[in-house]
Amino acid sequence: MKMKRLVRNMAMSALAAVSVASVFTPAVKAEEPTTITMYQIGTPPDNLDQLLAKVNEAFVRDLNLKLEIRYLGWGEYDDKMNVMTNSGEKYDIARASGYIQNASKGAYADLTDLIKEHAQDSFKYLDEAYIKGNTVDGKMYAFPVNGNVYAQEFYTFNPTFLKKYNLKLDGIKELKDVEPLLQTIKDKEPGVAPLAAGRGWRVGHDFDYVIGDAVPLGVYLKGDTAKIVNPYEETDAFIPEIKVMHEFYEKGFVPKDAATSDQGYPLDADTWFMRRETVGPRDYGNYLLRAVSGKDLEIVPHGDSIIKTNAQARMSNFVVAQNSDHVEESVKLLNYINSKPEIMNTLVYGLEGENWEKVGEDKIKLLPKYNEGATHMSAWNTGNAALLYKDERVTPEQLAASEKGLKEATDSPLLGFNFNQEPVADEIANVNNVVNEYVAGLHTGTVDPEKVLPEFNKALKDAGIDKIKEEMQRQYDEFLKNKN
Repeated sequence: MKMKRLVRNMAMSALAAVSVASVFTPAVKAEEPTTITMYQIGTPPDNLDQLLAKVNEAFVRDLNLKLEIRYLGWGEYDDKMNVMTNSGEKYDIARASGYIQNASKGAYADLTDLIKEHAQDSFKYLDEAYIKGNTVDGKMYAFPVNGNVYAQEFYTFNPTFLKKYNLKLDGIKELKDVEPLLQTIKDKEPGVAPLAAGRGWRVGHDFDYVIGDAVPLGVYLKGDTAKIVNPYEETDAFIPEIKVMHEFYEKGFVPKDAATSDQGYPLDADTWFMRRETVGPRDYGNYLLRAVSGKDLEIVPHGDSIIKTNAQARMSNFVVAQNSDHVEESVKLLNYINSKPEIMNTLVYGLEGENWEKVGEDKIKLLPKYNEGATHMSAWNTGNAALLYKDERVTPEQLAASEKGLKEATDSPLLGFNFNQEPVADEIANVNNVVNEYVAGLHTGTVDPEKVLPEFNKALKDAGIDKIKEEMQRQYDEFLKNKN
């Protein structure tokens, strides 16, 4: 009996000791979530805090990570990211700016092995063109957005005036074919721009630039694609339409200040009749344009080349800073965003039940709030479009055309060619200045190409375009040799 009493007393003493310890010993806390900072371009949604709160529930639950997005405006993004990169300012994830140059100089973390280890769930969706276009010296520094792997230019027409004057789009294949329609608008709608062109307006097609239109060198897709050429001197890619634009300008179809104007022509306004828009397979023909504008816009393709280019492959890349303290965590987070439908649809469409509702396994109906203010993000620079539910208004024909285009699109000869600009950096800067001086006037038709084109090409030569071309051709020859 004494022994039982002793054991009972010892047990009670132990229990008391545990109780006392529990009062004075702090509870062990779960590790706090790590916050990942992301820099994004544009204007933040009005409800950014709500969107992040919603997706962060999943990030914390499954990854013990939280996402913070900091937006920089369209006009300041590249400059600010350049300053941050050069100064070594820390961040985790950002939309890439100057991807090839910054990857080459070590500003971005090498993600090659981390992608293999942590991002196969999302990378399985990517067309091979994204890999080819973003591989630098055998390494992958980008986490590409799976969007429009190719894009076509389309002439886009305002239905208000098509219906009002019973205008038909049959037979339109080239720029010159729209002249009768533009003449009608000029004669009958004096307050409307027949052709909504500003200083960013460009003509031409079937040409792929090596760097971009600020350095007019690349391959003519209907010519010898092993040869680097100047489209303003050696091909018919631009010159015929530049001449047509001058005729249009002389006839009053183009705003007089087009070469210097930044005036916007909102898609939903009746201030314009014809414009040029870029459309890719994920836009489903004119569906996206109609959804954004609220108008039954009509489109006609401009040119017939459907190619996967470096520009499209790099349209929207996310990168991780070389000096980030959370490189691996950033890759895990990007993979999660790009492999989970519930995350992508929340970010791109907004909150379910407020902005949209499901009407099928992979179809949704957009609710009125979707178009009432900025309550969601844009698909093209958010993430994997393959995860997005389809708006019920996307037709079977539009879906079929999208799939057909994706199957038939071919690789540009330049896909995967990353030009090392360092040997001709000074000449590139000089050529940029010449292009800035001449190109807007030529493309908007403001100047007479018969007089100005020779002057422009001479100025390019004086700036050193031939030296750039020679170096570009040398590197391109090496690329083609190793490619084959």
